[in-house]
Amino acid sequence: MAMPAMERPMIKKSMIIRQFLALTLNAPADRRAQAASALVRAYLYGDLDADGAWEAKTALLSLLDDPAPSVRRALAEACADSARSPRPVVVALSCDVFEVAAPILARSPVLTEADLVEAAALGEEEARAVIARRHHLTPAVSGALAEIADLPTLVALAGNPTARITGGRLLRMVERFGHEADLREALLARHDLPPEGRHAIAVALARTLSAFATGRGWLGEARCERMTCEVAERSALDLSAGAGAAATSRLVAHLRATHQLNAGLILRAILSGRTEFAQTVFADLSGLDHASVARAMRDPRAVAGLHERAGLPAPLLPAMQAVLAAWRETAPATGGAGQGAGLSRRMIEQAITACEGWDSPESRTVVALLTRFEAEAARDEARQTTRAILAEAAARETAERQRLAADAAWREAMAAHRAEAGLPPTAAPATGRTDPVGAILDALPDQILEWFRIERGQAPAEAVPEEVFAGLDAALLAEFRASRLAPEKDRIAIAA
Repeated sequence: MAMPAMERPMIKKSMIIRQFLALTLNAPADRRAQAASALVRAYLYGDLDADGAWEAKTALLSLLDDPAPSVRRALAEACADSARSPRPVVVALSCDVFEVAAPILARSPVLTEADLVEAAALGEEEARAVIARRHHLTPAVSGALAEIADLPTLVALAGNPTARITGGRLLRMVERFGHEADLREALLARHDLPPEGRHAIAVALARTLSAFATGRGWLGEARCERMTCEVAERSALDLSAGAGAAATSRLVAHLRATHQLNAGLILRAILSGRTEFAQTVFADLSGLDHASVARAMRDPRAVAGLHERAGLPAPLLPAMQAVLAAWRETAPATGGAGQGAGLSRRMIEQAITACEGWDSPESRTVVALLTRFEAEAARDEARQTTRAILAEAAARETAERQRLAADAAWREAMAAHRAEAGLPPTAAPATGRTDPVGAILDALPDQILEWFRIERGQAPAEAVPEEVFAGLDAALLAEFRASRLAPEKDRIAIAA
């Protein structure tokens, strides 16, 4: 009985695969590598029947035991880009030595999230670095790398724009290697870095600089710790500016979780005009909504209840009342506009005046804090004034350079024009002017006269008057001379 024509190619392909395996069994490693790639292409893109596909898959599995890494590497390269590659083959290759597993870990769509997490946990650091550069990493894989990977791998992960990393894992990366500049720069370049991540990076940088200053013996540990706290507070206020209610709430929650949310930060926020940040802090601590907090801050009778509900220390209540009173008095004059993280000296002075009559350890501590705020505000104002003066001086210097350059360019253009016209070069004006407009006005009459004579075809100013008079009629000339002499005789007679 004749076999249908459609079944002949399939059986023929199955027979070819068996012959292929028999011929390549004892071939050199490079021939076996080529055969492995050809077999993968036949399995993925060939028109195999069920039996042929099973034999091809079995042959691929047998190649996993090939002793030559080059053969398994060729198998991995051929399977890495296709979603139809046999999963047992792909998983086995991903657990092979790094030379073989690298293409699979970097590109294979067959690997699941669990496979990648396991490969990151059990593989060497080179394998983790390859996974970190993989496209579209899930938060679970990124989180696993954030916990166990070394610095170069985390830098690669932070520099992967398609990797999804949660805010908590970003903070964990900063916690582990925030003192390294490469990781800080890679994280700051991410568009999805939340405000709490930026704040953690700022604090990590401040601590690194403080440790350096302490190690060199430039500053004491207590002073460096205070400077780090000031940097953290100013950074929090800067990041909250224009961040939105949701981002500010996340930042406040991060500060509370890391024990950086204190009464000093609240006082700084109010004295800096950052009332939105202060309202968010009060709302987070008290459980009230923003509208209720805003009303309480503007009502002197409700400040004590808000202070108590927020859980702030009772001895700090007079200071809070004094600062809020200064804010209520100053806010109408400034239109309620904040001034960034910069402190308001006017509000600080009013708060210090209100605290002068207190005589308790807590009040002295508050007054000392306000005095530091006042000194900080004075330094900020001095820096701003200095920057303004330097900017004005630089602008004047730039304008003078531009004016001199324009003058030089104008003179070069005029010299070139006179050279083209065959005119002698002109000397610099005696008036001492250096501006182009003044020089043009000084030279304009002579220049217009010269151009007019050239256009009319007349001789230059050196022409002799007698040559001009020679062409006139003699009688006309005699009459002209007589008319000129008569008045002269009359003037002489009168004088006599």
